[in-house]
Amino acid sequence: MKSILKSFTVAGFLMISVMGLANGPASRFGKKGTAKAEVEKSLIEVTLDPVFVKKGDKLMLNLLNLTQGIVLLEVYDSENRLVYSEKIEGEVVVEKAFNFEKAYEDEYTVVVVDKLGTYKETMNIK
Repeated sequence: MKSILKSFTVAGFLMISVMGLANGPASRFGKKGTAKAEVEKSLIEVTLDPVFVKKGDKLMLNLLNLTQGIVLLEVYDSENRLVYSEKIEGEVVVEKAFNFEKAYEDEYTVVVVDKLGTYKETMNIK
């Protein structure tokens, strides 16, 4: 019974020692280790730029708006005249399809403004 208790004590001590070395500072291992927090940060990095998909004379927009702040959608023609404007507030996912099938021949710029930046995409209609 005493030998079993000694074996469990030694095994527990070795386990704790190995865990302490594995989670210790990187300087112990020649600075080759990476801190756990740094690994987790790189795993959850998310870019919040909108996604534009062109299909013929249609432009689809998809934006992940985690801040749920105000999102402005605007469309300008080649002479910088405002053709379309919309303000969206409180939506986590902003989805919009712009149909240019009946638009005049021109170059249109779709502008998306949110809390994190301004994004542009152009459509050439012929």
